[in-house]
Amino acid sequence: MSPSSQPDYTQFPHYNITFPAPYVAHVEINRPKKLNAFYEPMWLELGAIFRLLSHDPSVRSIVLSGAGDRAFTAGLDVQAASSNGALTPAAAGIDAARKATEIRRHIETFQHEISAVEKCEKPVICVLHGFAFGLAIDLSCACDIRLCARDTRFAVREVEIGLAADIGTLSRLPHANVAMSWVKDVCLTARDFDADEALRVGFVSGVFDDKQTALGKAVDMARLIASKSPVAVQGTKEVLNYSRDHTVVEGLNYVKVWNAAMLQSQDVVDAMTAGLQKRKPTFSKL
Repeated sequence: MSPSSQPDYTQFPHYNITFPAPYVAHVEINRPKKLNAFYEPMWLELGAIFRLLSHDPSVRSIVLSGAGDRAFTAGLDVQAASSNGALTPAAAGIDAARKATEIRRHIETFQHEISAVEKCEKPVICVLHGFAFGLAIDLSCACDIRLCARDTRFAVREVEIGLAADIGTLSRLPHANVAMSWVKDVCLTARDFDADEALRVGFVSGVFDDKQTALGKAVDMARLIASKSPVAVQGTKEVLNYSRDHTVVEGLNYVKVWNAAMLQSQDVVDAMTAGLQKRKPTFSKL
């Protein structure tokens, strides 16, 4: 991609997009006065951002966080959705089937935009803090690595407002390497859980004293990932996600075909050989 064709990341008013280290992008949800609660323009922008980042050769890893001190995101802006969205009552003369079709299409679009985070070719590290309710779980489950501040309060809140979570939590959380009993516990009760519990069950891989410390750790991790071969990193993410959703045999076959294709490139072979030479392993006598 030539410099003149670099994506314009300033076109998204609800996000701050910066580049804190070489090949590292930082996407910050930027609606702190509303606790970063989402309404339609925000999730449409989110999908567009991650599709751009996925194909941007100047980006190799991504950090996702929320602006302000109070929340990563408090979830869906229910007030906005009720006044001008899927939760708006059907207009007079609109039958139930047409309204249901409208809602189905709306949910499908919403799912598609959040799924853009998971489908992004680059690894995404999520930094949670403060309130992380509802959509925060949907969104963080679509990320590759989750870190959080000690003050984080999590909740799957949808049963409180009278519906089943439909943007990703109920589909992705059971695949997040946590116990199904715990998943059903938090989803059926809508209770809060804290950072220590999230770490104990494996929902997050690190808890830090505050947001800034967690963010610094995420940037360091993203910098380390970005220092590796982008072909290897992106291939590893692809194969891990595929293997999560398939049998071991299918995963083995997929990585076999994947690497057979990748190793056709002399550049990849040269880079792999150079990496092996750097290590120069020594063997002690038995």
